[in-house]
Amino acid sequence: MHLRTERLTIRPWSHDEAARLLDILSRVEVVQWLGDGEPVLMKDLEEAHARIDRYAVRNESAPLGFSAIEVNETGQVAGTVLLSVLPNSEAGEVEVGWHLHPDSWGHGYATEAAAAVVQHGFDAGLPELYAITHTTNEPSQRVCRRLGMEDLGVLERWYAGESRVFRTTPERWAARS
Repeated sequence: MHLRTERLTIRPWSHDEAARLLDILSRVEVVQWLGDGEPVLMKDLEEAHARIDRYAVRNESAPLGFSAIEVNETGQVAGTVLLSVLPNSEAGEVEVGWHLHPDSWGHGYATEAAAAVVQHGFDAGLPELYAITHTTNEPSQRVCRRLGMEDLGVLERWYAGESRVFRTTPERWAARS
Protein backbone atom coordinates (compact mmCIF):
# COMPACT_ATOMS: atom_id res chain seq x y z
CA MET A 1 0.00 0.00 0.00
CA HIS A 2 1.43 3.34 -1.06
CA LEU A 3 -0.94 6.25 -0.46
CA ARG A 4 -0.31 9.95 -0.17
CA THR A 5 -2.49 12.54 1.55
CA GLU A 6 -1.97 16.24 2.03
CA ARG A 7 0.37 15.69 4.99
CA LEU A 8 1.14 11.97 5.07
CA THR A 9 2.59 9.09 3.11
CA ILE A 10 1.24 5.64 3.94
CA ARG A 11 3.71 2.96 2.95
CA PRO A 12 5.41 -0.23 4.14
CA TRP A 13 7.59 -0.14 7.23
CA SER A 14 11.33 -0.29 6.57
CA HIS A 15 13.90 -2.11 8.69
CA ASP A 16 15.68 1.26 8.97
CA GLU A 17 12.71 2.29 11.14
CA ALA A 18 12.89 -0.59 13.61
CA ALA A 19 14.01 1.71 16.43
CA ARG A 20 10.97 3.96 15.88
CA LEU A 21 8.63 0.93 15.87
CA LEU A 22 10.25 -0.26 19.10
CA ASP A 23 9.79 3.21 20.60
CA ILE A 24 6.09 3.14 19.71
CA LEU A 25 5.27 -0.44 20.75
CA SER A 26 7.31 -0.42 23.96
CA ARG A 27 5.07 2.29 25.44
CA VAL A 28 2.23 1.18 27.68
CA GLU A 29 0.26 4.33 26.76
CA VAL A 30 0.12 3.00 23.17
CA VAL A 31 -0.03 -0.77 23.67
CA GLN A 32 -2.77 -0.64 26.34
CA TRP A 33 -5.27 0.01 23.52
CA LEU A 34 -4.16 -2.84 21.22
CA GLY A 35 -5.85 -6.24 21.24
CA ASP A 36 -7.26 -7.75 24.38
CA GLY A 37 -5.74 -8.90 27.63
CA GLU A 38 -2.77 -7.33 29.39
CA PRO A 39 -0.58 -5.03 27.27
CA VAL A 40 2.48 -6.80 25.85
CA LEU A 41 5.30 -4.33 25.32
CA MET A 42 7.86 -4.80 22.57
CA LYS A 43 11.19 -5.56 24.23
CA ASP A 44 14.02 -5.03 21.75
CA LEU A 45 15.14 -4.25 18.20
CA GLU A 46 15.14 -7.93 17.28
CA GLU A 47 11.42 -8.05 18.03
CA ALA A 48 10.87 -4.85 16.03
CA HIS A 49 12.63 -6.34 13.00
CA ALA A 50 10.54 -9.51 13.30
CA ARG A 51 7.37 -7.41 13.44
CA ILE A 52 8.39 -5.50 10.30
CA ASP A 53 8.90 -8.88 8.57
CA ARG A 54 5.39 -9.98 9.67
CA TYR A 55 3.95 -6.71 8.40
CA ALA A 56 5.60 -7.34 5.01
CA VAL A 57 3.96 -10.77 4.77
CA ARG A 58 0.56 -9.36 5.76
CA ASN A 59 0.96 -6.59 3.16
CA GLU A 60 0.99 -9.24 0.42
CA SER A 61 -2.81 -9.64 0.80
CA ALA A 62 -3.92 -6.33 -0.69
CA PRO A 63 -5.81 -4.28 0.24
CA LEU A 64 -5.04 -5.61 3.73
CA GLY A 65 -1.86 -4.70 5.51
CA PHE A 66 0.02 -2.80 8.19
CA SER A 67 1.59 0.42 6.95
CA ALA A 68 3.80 3.16 8.33
CA ILE A 69 2.34 6.66 8.56
CA GLU A 70 5.11 9.03 7.49
CA VAL A 71 4.76 12.78 8.04
CA ASN A 72 5.70 14.38 4.71
CA GLU A 73 7.10 17.57 6.24
CA THR A 74 9.57 15.82 8.56
CA GLY A 75 9.96 12.29 7.18
CA GLN A 76 9.30 10.91 10.67
CA VAL A 77 7.04 7.90 11.10
CA ALA A 78 4.07 8.85 13.28
CA GLY A 79 2.78 5.30 13.68
CA THR A 80 0.89 2.50 11.96
CA VAL A 81 -2.42 2.33 10.10
CA LEU A 82 -3.92 -1.00 9.12
CA LEU A 83 -6.61 -2.96 7.37
CA SER A 84 -6.81 -6.44 8.87
CA VAL A 85 -9.28 -9.31 9.16
CA LEU A 86 -10.69 -9.25 12.68
CA PRO A 87 -9.65 -12.07 15.01
CA ASN A 88 -12.27 -14.77 15.52
CA SER A 89 -14.05 -13.48 12.44
CA GLU A 90 -16.67 -15.80 11.01
CA ALA A 91 -17.41 -13.74 7.88
CA GLY A 92 -13.99 -12.22 7.17
CA GLU A 93 -14.88 -8.83 8.62
CA VAL A 94 -12.10 -6.27 8.19
CA GLU A 95 -11.08 -3.58 10.63
CA VAL A 96 -9.33 -0.30 10.12
CA GLY A 97 -6.99 0.57 12.96
CA TRP A 98 -4.17 2.86 13.94
CA HIS A 99 -1.63 3.38 16.67
CA LEU A 100 0.66 6.38 16.85
CA HIS A 101 3.61 7.51 18.93
CA PRO A 102 2.51 9.95 21.65
CA ASP A 103 4.60 12.70 20.00
CA SER A 104 2.22 12.39 17.03
CA TRP A 105 -1.05 12.51 18.96
CA GLY A 106 -3.33 15.51 18.55
CA HIS A 107 -2.28 16.45 15.01
CA GLY A 108 -5.10 14.70 13.13
CA TYR A 109 -2.73 12.13 11.64
CA ALA A 110 -4.82 9.12 12.74
CA THR A 111 -7.95 10.53 11.10
CA GLU A 112 -6.13 11.52 7.91
CA ALA A 113 -4.34 8.17 7.58
CA ALA A 114 -7.43 6.13 8.43
CA ALA A 115 -9.53 8.06 5.90
CA ALA A 116 -7.02 7.28 3.14
CA VAL A 117 -6.92 3.61 4.09
CA VAL A 118 -10.73 3.35 4.31
CA GLN A 119 -11.01 4.84 0.81
CA HIS A 120 -8.32 2.42 -0.39
CA GLY A 121 -10.25 -0.52 1.08
CA PHE A 122 -13.51 0.52 -0.53
CA ASP A 123 -11.79 1.20 -3.86
CA ALA A 124 -10.54 -2.41 -3.67
CA GLY A 125 -14.10 -3.69 -3.17
CA LEU A 126 -14.40 -4.23 0.58
CA PRO A 127 -18.13 -4.24 1.49
CA GLU A 128 -17.73 -2.68 4.96
CA LEU A 129 -15.11 -1.75 7.52
CA TYR A 130 -15.15 -1.87 11.30
CA ALA A 131 -13.15 0.00 13.91
CA ILE A 132 -12.93 -1.71 17.28
CA THR A 133 -11.94 0.35 20.33
CA HIS A 134 -11.55 -0.38 24.00
CA THR A 135 -14.64 0.98 25.75
CA THR A 136 -12.55 3.66 27.47
CA ASN A 137 -10.46 4.70 24.44
CA GLU A 138 -12.19 8.00 23.86
CA PRO A 139 -9.49 9.47 21.54
CA SER A 140 -9.91 6.60 19.05
CA GLN A 141 -13.68 6.82 19.36
CA ARG A 142 -13.43 10.50 18.41
CA VAL A 143 -11.41 9.50 15.34
CA CYS A 144 -14.17 7.03 14.39
CA ARG A 145 -16.78 9.76 14.73
CA ARG A 146 -14.69 12.22 12.68
CA LEU A 147 -14.52 9.53 10.01
CA GLY A 148 -18.32 9.39 9.98
CA MET A 149 -18.47 5.79 11.14
CA GLU A 150 -21.68 4.46 12.67
CA ASP A 151 -21.42 3.74 16.40
CA LEU A 152 -22.83 0.23 16.90
CA GLY A 153 -22.41 0.47 20.66
CA VAL A 154 -20.64 -1.87 23.04
CA LEU A 155 -20.35 -5.44 21.79
CA GLU A 156 -18.45 -8.57 22.76
CA ARG A 157 -17.68 -10.29 19.49
CA TRP A 158 -14.14 -10.40 18.08
CA TYR A 159 -12.07 -9.84 21.19
CA ALA A 160 -12.36 -11.13 24.75
CA GLY A 161 -14.43 -8.62 26.67
CA GLU A 162 -16.48 -5.70 25.51
CA SER A 163 -15.44 -3.22 22.82
CA ARG A 164 -17.04 -0.13 21.35
CA VAL A 165 -17.63 -0.96 17.70
CA PHE A 166 -17.92 1.39 14.74
CA ARG A 167 -18.75 0.51 11.13
CA THR A 168 -18.91 2.14 7.74
CA THR A 169 -19.94 1.00 4.28
CA PRO A 170 -19.05 2.41 0.86
CA GLU A 171 -22.44 4.12 0.73
CA ARG A 172 -22.10 5.69 4.17
CA TRP A 173 -18.51 6.67 3.36
CA ALA A 174 -19.54 8.38 0.11
CA ALA A 175 -22.39 10.24 1.86
CA ARG A 176 -20.32 11.63 4.77
CA SER A 177 -19.99 15.38 4.90
